[in-house]
Amino acid sequence: MTMPETDPMPEANNPDRQRLEALRSQLHTLAHQYYVLDAPTVPDAEYDRLFRELQAIEATHPDWLTPDSPTQRVGGKPLDQFASVRHAVPMLSIRTETDTESSGAQAFDTRVRKELELTDADAPVEYVAELKFDGLAINLRYENGVLVQAATRGDGENGEDVTQNIRTVGQIPLKLATIGFPPVLEVRGEVYMRRDDFEALNERQRARIAAGEKGEKTFVNPRNAAAGAVRQLDPGIAAQRPLSFFAYGVGEVAPQTVGSLFATHMELLQTLKGWGFPVAEEIRVVRGADELVAFHQHIAQTRDQLPFDIDGVVYKVNSLPLQQRLGFVTREPRWAVAHKFPAQEQMTTVVAIDVQVGRTGKLTPVAKLAPVFVGGVTVTNATLHNEDEARRKDVRVGDTVIVRRAGDVIPEVVGVVPPAADQPPRERSAIFTMPRICPVCGSVAVREEGEADYRCTGGLFCNAQCKQAILHFAQRRAVEIEGLGDKLVEQLVDAKIIRTLPDLYRLGFTALAGLDRMAEKSAQNIVDALEKSKQTTLPRFLFGLGIRHVGEATAKELARHFGGLDAIMDASEEALLQVNDVGPIVAKSLRTFFEQAHNREVVEQLRACGIRWEEGAASADSPKPLAGMTFVLTGTLPTLGRDDAKDLIEAAGGKVSGSVSKKTSYVVAGTEAGSKLTKAQELGVAVLDEAALLEMLK
Repeated sequence: MTMPETDPMPEANNPDRQRLEALRSQLHTLAHQYYVLDAPTVPDAEYDRLFRELQAIEATHPDWLTPDSPTQRVGGKPLDQFASVRHAVPMLSIRTETDTESSGAQAFDTRVRKELELTDADAPVEYVAELKFDGLAINLRYENGVLVQAATRGDGENGEDVTQNIRTVGQIPLKLATIGFPPVLEVRGEVYMRRDDFEALNERQRARIAAGEKGEKTFVNPRNAAAGAVRQLDPGIAAQRPLSFFAYGVGEVAPQTVGSLFATHMELLQTLKGWGFPVAEEIRVVRGADELVAFHQHIAQTRDQLPFDIDGVVYKVNSLPLQQRLGFVTREPRWAVAHKFPAQEQMTTVVAIDVQVGRTGKLTPVAKLAPVFVGGVTVTNATLHNEDEARRKDVRVGDTVIVRRAGDVIPEVVGVVPPAADQPPRERSAIFTMPRICPVCGSVAVREEGEADYRCTGGLFCNAQCKQAILHFAQRRAVEIEGLGDKLVEQLVDAKIIRTLPDLYRLGFTALAGLDRMAEKSAQNIVDALEKSKQTTLPRFLFGLGIRHVGEATAKELARHFGGLDAIMDASEEALLQVNDVGPIVAKSLRTFFEQAHNREVVEQLRACGIRWEEGAASADSPKPLAGMTFVLTGTLPTLGRDDAKDLIEAAGGKVSGSVSKKTSYVVAGTEAGSKLTKAQELGVAVLDEAALLEMLK
């Protein structure tokens, strides 16, 4: 909803205008006291009276309405879809420490000290230790103190515009009431739902279900409820969900830089708190590995007493100059790590053992469980991984087992609980054996030499593989066909309307509209989404094909190296091994895939259906003027973004590093260059500006 800008105030002396400004200021203050400080100073009835008075003035003078008015926390029409937002500063992920014990904190400190070239004689590194919230990451953009946009993380480069829904979150200021903030300020944090708010929400949902209201459901856990609320197309529905927010960092800051505003991460957090943003109270400044370990242990012991869910803690180097010096590796900061807690475990009973067929034909034994609440979710299925693992753990129907949410994501059976010493031994069911035929299509299941998994040989003849292949192809990170979900794919495959990927693009409106529970508008939306998906990129298309071992990063490297799909399809294993991120297993998988005539036929049919992308020159055939050179980027370049410069350097054979060392060939410096430039000068490393870099690339 577009709001008119505040007029230049010819009505400054108008009593109504003066009262409007006073009411807005007062209501902003009261909301901050209520939602952020948890210390209301007036009864709810008084707040409601002031709110209604403001509404009345705005109704009389609609041209005075602005986006930062307290009345706009709930407003706007339902959207058809979310607009895409490109983040000015990428929302990068933080490396997860796989060692969930205290030694994980010690390992992080060791890595940091090594990167900083510190000895035992040097002082301990100072860190900020924070909570790892179990919610949804959000970027809030303020211009001149007014919230103008809120976006999800998305893939880190592009997110979704959820501004209307974020306006409903009382803890997020619509307008900064303090002074000292920069003209452009992006605040990053987590939208979450408190446990008590979650339970109250589910109580209301259960009451609605009991009253016979259609389309209502209870929610599995606070994170899903919060994420679902943020991604509601109707902000009125989002407003009914009790959401909260914690700030933990910043994105773009202009025209200043983060380094010019703050010296430390803790100073940044305290400033955000002073500007009106809620910041978690459990944050601590600690020194060295021992204090990191102490923080990790303390939070682990008090985790259940927190009013919200967390799945670990986060450590960040406190000094911003040191952060800049440490830099990044594979788009993850060296100066931060997420340290998860050991997975939570519970006991339950195995009701049955089924076999699921995956996208690549892999047969996976899955234990069907008596429902149990583990790690914040109700678990009814848990993976047994493969036949060998099921036999090793000796899991059988009727057993009492320990279930763990491995990595807090995938539930797995840890082991069988033996009967107590005072209980008589019980008769157990037969040990699990993997079927030698696919339970979905009846094709032979084979186990390749050296592999633990059985695989169905039916390929796309197998409905399970066909369904999963289509869903993989249609997902957001691949070709992205909006609206094509599990239920619809299941209908289309079971009805034999589609058997292969190209069949998707032969779907017509009539076939879709004839499906159960498919309205004409929904059918047209799918047709439109299919047409839109035809314009894609080569990496997305490659990833969408579902080739074993070829993920997003590998698909990008293949596209960059070869330039076009035909070159990739015809490449030998030796040629494939020249690509970054491609080893013998990936090269063999690619050759095996493209040697199959039916796979090539699928690719050609998809092209014939109109799927297209831009192809470029093969980097392997083009000159590599920067081969063997290592570059470090610092500061803001005049015309090139950081990622653009990195892509150009890598395409020319160079390597981009996050930190300066004696091995660095050149430092490319722009405006506001920081400690990396200083270190380059100290080490005698050559420094280039953007023009010199572009000249080298010629």
